[in-house]
Amino acid sequence: MQNIIKERGRPREFVPEDALDRAMLVFREKGFNAASIGDLSSAMQLTTGSIYKAFNDKRTLFSQVFARYLSLRNQELRTRLEKCATGILRLEALLHFYVDSVQDIEGQRGCLVAGSAVEVQTLDQELAEAVSEAMRRNLRTITSLIQQGQQDGSVNAEIDADAAASLMLCIVLGMRVAGKIASTRPDQSIVPLALKTLS
Repeated sequence: MQNIIKERGRPREFVPEDALDRAMLVFREKGFNAASIGDLSSAMQLTTGSIYKAFNDKRTLFSQVFARYLSLRNQELRTRLEKCATGILRLEALLHFYVDSVQDIEGQRGCLVAGSAVEVQTLDQELAEAVSEAMRRNLRTITSLIQQGQQDGSVNAEIDADAAASLMLCIVLGMRVAGKIASTRPDQSIVPLALKTLS
């Protein structure tokens, strides 16, 4: 009997990446504040005790999930951009990347960065800074692509790259918000319209 009790008390073994990916779905759908430990425990298939033992608290778990989300998304985007020869083609690929990201169940789940930006005033300083830096990084990426296009002649050289990048960031973030609702979910038809702002 004693061995059985010990066995029952032993934390369930798990693959950290898999656990983070399951928690990611909860945070994407509900946000940091609305996601309860019960929600996370159910999604991660772990007991509450196991979650606290592995990640200390919900905040630390979210921090690790957020970092993993950025890593996965940035790698996928880099893979797409590497296939493009010019700045405008990279911008087109970026827009298609965001449109693809809002289709079907992925659109309903939402973007962890956009969702966290809405909550940023309720996050502690470290988490808020992580979200802010993710937004700044997105803006820097878009600005760089526009500047690359201006250098290779595929984007109008007279356009203010910073202002155009700010507009493009608003467009892609708007896609993620609109994509949460099936009736307002954007499709690929908006890509050429968005690119016209750079011609």
